[in-house]
Amino acid sequence: MITVLLIVHGLLAVALLGALTHQSFAVSRPPAAPKGTFVGRFRGVHTPAFTTVVVLLFVVTALGDGLLYPQYRMDVRTTLEDLQMRAANGVFEMKEHFVAVGLGLLPAYLVVWRTPLDPSLATARRATTWMLAAIVWWSYLVGHVLNNIKGLL
Repeated sequence: MITVLLIVHGLLAVALLGALTHQSFAVSRPPAAPKGTFVGRFRGVHTPAFTTVVVLLFVVTALGDGLLYPQYRMDVRTTLEDLQMRAANGVFEMKEHFVAVGLGLLPAYLVVWRTPLDPSLATARRATTWMLAAIVWWSYLVGHVLNNIKGLL
């Protein structure tokens, strides 16, 4: 059951990574490249359309973290402690805190992306989106590496 939950959690995380990465790059600069090019189409998407999906995926993925955490504490963390891999445990603790910050940032993210978009909130939109993207990328990479450390030992 844990393996199935881990796979579903990973798939949701990849979907969240894709949505936030796409929105982050699209909101950074207005479309300047011709619409027919890959870059032009990538930057020319309707960025507010990602907002609800990002919030739902973030919350569901964080809940999945909570369901997987007891197994992590019993299996992976004890192995890392036995091998005195303190840095790996510290990185995971940072991941937990960053996800908590991301959950706290979601209401502000929703406010700045509320349609119709307020032009005066453009900087806040860009900042909150990039902060969430950084948190999700960090969490994904740390979770993946720590899971693989246990699998390799």
